Amino acid sequence: MNIVVCVKYVPDAQSDRTFTEDNTTDREGVDGLLSELDEYAVEEALKLVEAGEGEVTVVTVGPESAADAVKKSLQMGADKGVHILDDAIAGSDAPATSLVLAEAIKKIGTPDIVLTGMASTDGTMSVVPAMLAERLGLPQVTFASELTVDGGTAKIRRDGDTASETIESSLPALISVTDQINEPRYPSFKGIMAAKKKPVETWSLADLGVDAGQVGQANSWTEVLETTKRPPREQGEIVKDEGDGGTKLAEFLAAQKFI
Repeated sequence: MNIVVCVKYVPDAQSDRTFTEDNTTDREGVDGLLSELDEYAVEEALKLVEAGEGEVTVVTVGPESAADAVKKSLQMGADKGVHILDDAIAGSDAPATSLVLAEAIKKIGTPDIVLTGMASTDGTMSVVPAMLAERLGLPQVTFASELTVDGGTAKIRRDGDTASETIESSLPALISVTDQINEPRYPSFKGIMAAKKKPVETWSLADLGVDAGQVGQANSWTEVLETTKRPPREQGEIVKDEGDGGTKLAEFLAAQKFI
């Protein structure tokens, strides 16, 4: 079974994330890492291959530093990686990103499964998997909390607020997974050393046959008009209970329009 996993290099949520002058996310002036939600997709791909045979290829789109997302995936156990690197991609929105990923996957070959996380931890839009499935002409089976593959069929469990659904799809298919599906492994020393010898290809837009006029901030369908830095946290209000604490609490919640 051949699996392609789409991964993303994102700013570390623990760092002070900022925006650049053109209102795009600053990916150079902040520490970054493999998106936590994509680790679950990598882990699930590794489990599927370890249960049978095949290989796992990870693909990412981003600046030079995004190579770290591929590196971490290879250390976890993926077999090879592809890094789409082109300055013209900077500022691309979800439709443009899905276009680049789709063309990269077509160039890689015809995988049995394309796996993604449920969303990126920086954009949190959850729309790229659906767009990617449309571009590849694949059935999409999204938000999987459990995944089983039997022959040419994939079955997932999707957990909602009030019920769980079981969904089946023929393969090949695109599947996105949630953070409930598994527990991602930590790279072992053996895995870290082995990753140094695994193949990683770097492709440009020209290698994919994608026109630069289809991607980038200037050609995006959406635009961020303004950003405002998050204000510092203010000290909370202490309510002294003198027999009327419940009333004061209710008045506070009402004033904040929580009730």
